[in-house]
Amino acid sequence: MGRTKSISQRIPQRTCVACRQVKPKRELTRLVCVSSGAVEVDTSSRRPGRGAYLCCNPGCWEAGLRGNRLDYTLRTTITKENRERLMKYSKDLLEE
Repeated sequence: MGRTKSISQRIPQRTCVACRQVKPKRELTRLVCVSSGAVEVDTSSRRPGRGAYLCCNPGCWEAGLRGNRLDYTLRTTITKENRERLMKYSKDLLEE
């Protein structure tokens, strides 16, 4: 006799760094601190490194990038150029 697959599978949950709401992982955008110290958007959610999640809400992106929330979560210091690049990405994401 073979094993049958469970009908209901567990959906991974993650917390937005800015608004602290728990949502399904697929609804959030992952930011990852790479080995060079820069913070990049992880579109595949598989890149190695310390990660943090943000909602697609523009307020969450502003709050996460404006304050030190991402710095604290990712245990790094985000440079001004890196913040500007991430803000540009968030604006492009929200326009789509």
